[in-house]
Amino acid sequence: MPRPPRLSPDELAAALRGLPLWSGNGSGIRRTVELPSFRAAVAAIAAIADVAEEMDHHPDVDLRYRTLHLTLVSHSAGGVSELDLRLARRIDALLLA
Repeated sequence: MPRPPRLSPDELAAALRGLPLWSGNGSGIRRTVELPSFRAAVAAIAAIADVAEEMDHHPDVDLRYRTLHLTLVSHSAGGVSELDLRLARRIDALLLA
């Protein structure tokens, strides 16, 4: 499956307006989320991993007690692509459930 191309700065800025919990630039988009407990944070990682495997696109995840720091970037595109935006939307849906 071909990877989508890198988004232009204008495309990324427009996309981030629709993803208010995410920020970033062409080198990656980021979100930090604090969960109620360490176990809840680990469960969130497991749920994100399932989606990432399904999409064959994997986030960088940093777990600090009950806080997750998530970074998305399409290395094959050399920056942020539509694939990152789709994964960000899926992650947001998981974390709101």
